[in-house]
Amino acid sequence: MKIVTIVGARPQFIKAAVVSREIAKHPEITEVIVHTGQHYDENMSDVFFKEMSIPEPKYNLNIHESTHGAMTGKMLIGIEQVIIDEKPDIVLVYGDTNSTLAGSLAAKKLHIKVAHVEAGLRSFDMNMPEEINRILTDRISDILFCPTDTAVHNLDEEGFKNFPSIIVKSGDVMQDAAIFYAHKAQRPVIDIPEKYVLCTVHRAENTDDPKRITSIFSALETISEQYPVVIPLHPRTKSKLETLQYDFTNSKIHFIQPVGYLEMVYLLKQCSIVMTDSGGLQKEAYFFDKKCITLRDETEWVELVDYGVNVLAGSDRQIILNSFQKLLSKEVSFKERLYGDGTSGKTVIDTILKCNV
Repeated sequence: MKIVTIVGARPQFIKAAVVSREIAKHPEITEVIVHTGQHYDENMSDVFFKEMSIPEPKYNLNIHESTHGAMTGKMLIGIEQVIIDEKPDIVLVYGDTNSTLAGSLAAKKLHIKVAHVEAGLRSFDMNMPEEINRILTDRISDILFCPTDTAVHNLDEEGFKNFPSIIVKSGDVMQDAAIFYAHKAQRPVIDIPEKYVLCTVHRAENTDDPKRITSIFSALETISEQYPVVIPLHPRTKSKLETLQYDFTNSKIHFIQPVGYLEMVYLLKQCSIVMTDSGGLQKEAYFFDKKCITLRDETEWVELVDYGVNVLAGSDRQIILNSFQKLLSKEVSFKERLYGDGTSGKTVIDTILKCNV
């Protein structure tokens, strides 16, 4: 069996590492990794392959810095040619990026089976590019690996029982990664406060809206006056802030360069609380028993909100500040394992083999 794996963004590298380790246990499977180039900063791309021992991509399409349509179109062309050349039995896609949509579309147009890892997630906000990507990818996938009961329920509500697809509650491969890499955490070569808030901001809904990004960083500046805030600064966010003439020089926020996964694991383990607009980091905070404030108006990971370890604060400055003070002192429990037992990667490969695609 030959599997073509499509990756292009940080969370996909992590998920691919988990599944690639399982694939390596099966000599009858050949994996061909295609890196679209969607994340082009070295610390956000190449370093993941090195530190996580992911096989080097056979193909790197180097597609980045473009509009959604142009990027997706270029990826569709590039991935299509790879599929024609490699003739895989199945194409494996992860998450909700443009790379995910392009990979699934290219495969289905060529009548190749598609397996979607992290299927069934919904924010119910069609203004999010990620929401569009995940809905379309789910609809044309042959095997849907859902991380939670909520994800399975979402597909049921959308009528997927009437579609010729297989739905599997697999648990979350990010949980596998957290368990496997926790002891490999690496301290970044920077000065880090003893106690700090770990924050990331990169979603287009925030960075592309001057009002939202200004409000968020105003709140973060206020918090940093009393509690250190560490931000690995995404290149797009940095560019948007520079356009708004953000005063980096006099900021009390600890801005650092983007970090690799093992360094991020270290930052997660050592921080006091997480603030983010990242879907993946919301879960990773939970994996490492950290409370989280989500800088979005909705989340795909509703079980974290229901469980009380995640608070939706959006972009409103005062709501962010109120949420921070409330959650900082709130006692919460992390005993319930909401995302599986760390065997999700095995479930993915065992299912693909059993389906005999």
